[in-house]
Amino acid sequence: MSKAHGAVSKMLDELEKLVEDNEKTTMGEIVEVLGQRSFGPFLLLPALLEMSPVGGIPGVPTALAAIIVLFAAQIVMGRKHMWLPGFLERRSLRTKRIGKAMPFLRKAGSFLDRWFHGRMKTLTQGAWLRGAAICVIVLALTVPPLELLPFASTAPMAAIAAFGLAMLVGDGLLMLAAFLCAGLAFAVGFGMIGRG
Repeated sequence: MSKAHGAVSKMLDELEKLVEDNEKTTMGEIVEVLGQRSFGPFLLLPALLEMSPVGGIPGVPTALAAIIVLFAAQIVMGRKHMWLPGFLERRSLRTKRIGKAMPFLRKAGSFLDRWFHGRMKTLTQGAWLRGAAICVIVLALTVPPLELLPFASTAPMAAIAAFGLAMLVGDGLLMLAAFLCAGLAFAVGFGMIGRG
């Protein structure tokens, strides 16, 4: 396990412990582990998974986008704790897949912890938080058509990851950068959809 103490590395430590201790896990158990932190992990982790080699598996980007929409909608509604429908909460996952993505997630987490930390924290709360969640929903809705082009869905997922990280580490400057990334992702996404 990582010895880094940043917010992302701590989240990955908790996820890795869950993965190491079990051959299978449920979505509910993952949400429980991540739920001790802010809303950020619920957006960051699926987005990072999509940007890993796992995102190249057909159907995975769309499934991850659907999960992101579910979580972002709860942020918009002002929920204090994340909720999953029973059928998703009980959904069993082989931890082997998550374990395979862990080296990529660790590298990304280490980089993110080094560069991003709480600045202009006000921009990660209240109306800013809800505005970011609405933007995340729109970005996630661009993923299914983009999935037809290999790794094209990485652009919106990168912006979603930036929003999730900004929420996780309470970094308002990163939140502003995430809004800029979202604008670029929309331009790239709609350009690709228009050409396709």
